[in-house]
Amino acid sequence: MTRNSGVARRAEQLLSAAVVSTAPVAGGDIATATKLRLNDGTQALIKTLPRPPRGFFEAEARGLRALAAAGHLHVPEVLAAEPDCLIIRWIEPGRPTREAAEELGRALAATHRSGAPTFGAEQDGYIGRLPMPNRPTETWPEFYAVRRVLPYLRLARDRGAIEDDDAAAIEALMPRLPGLVPEEPPALLHGDLWSGNVLWGEHHAWVIDPACYGGHREVDLAMLALFGLPQLDRVQAAYQVEAPLAAGWEERIGLHQVFPLLVHAAMFGGGYGARAAAAARRFL
Repeated sequence: MTRNSGVARRAEQLLSAAVVSTAPVAGGDIATATKLRLNDGTQALIKTLPRPPRGFFEAEARGLRALAAAGHLHVPEVLAAEPDCLIIRWIEPGRPTREAAEELGRALAATHRSGAPTFGAEQDGYIGRLPMPNRPTETWPEFYAVRRVLPYLRLARDRGAIEDDDAAAIEALMPRLPGLVPEEPPALLHGDLWSGNVLWGEHHAWVIDPACYGGHREVDLAMLALFGLPQLDRVQAAYQVEAPLAAGWEERIGLHQVFPLLVHAAMFGGGYGARAAAAARRFL
């Protein structure tokens, strides 16, 4: 057994329990993740980051607690949330089964149905390491344009991650949004529900790393489809039984993927800016 003394000491301060051993956990794109074995036989995960942005881990904890309070999705328990770290209950990995996928679809639909007060949230958050503006607007098309697409389009442009003609195509899409997206009341969204934030456990699918806000529920479904998810068809089918989406939702998946593709363009560059523009052009 090994023990990272610095991480162990910080966890012990927050949990009032002795850390028997620590082990690095692979896969974190942003924070450093470390598995903790505690002296009471339980296990936890601590996420740390040198000089994290202000409120970074608190925002993640706020999202986990909001989803847990809705009472449908399986969400790791928050054990501690501080400016320098987040500690959550450890989830033992499993495999993506049909039953877990169908349960996830039903639970996501029920979470969306629990609703949100407005399009947006009381506090801004983060997506990856990027700030995510959440100030509410009256309609979803306005929120999607001014709080989701345009801020990251500007950032991608500033970082040289998108060509001018591609940026112009995305800008041209914004006035068309009211006629493209069916009106619905705000849903409680996970907000960053790509496949890497679905953790297949021994018996259930768990969701992690949320960026919660009130939004259009098709966004979470589009995020699940962005990079592929095991058993995605079963998740979608179970969702449809629980809370059917408006006709044409499958054709609108690309519309809702413009936002996360721009986030990736701003963070990683590569071809994500061109992919966002290609998705936008299908609706012009």
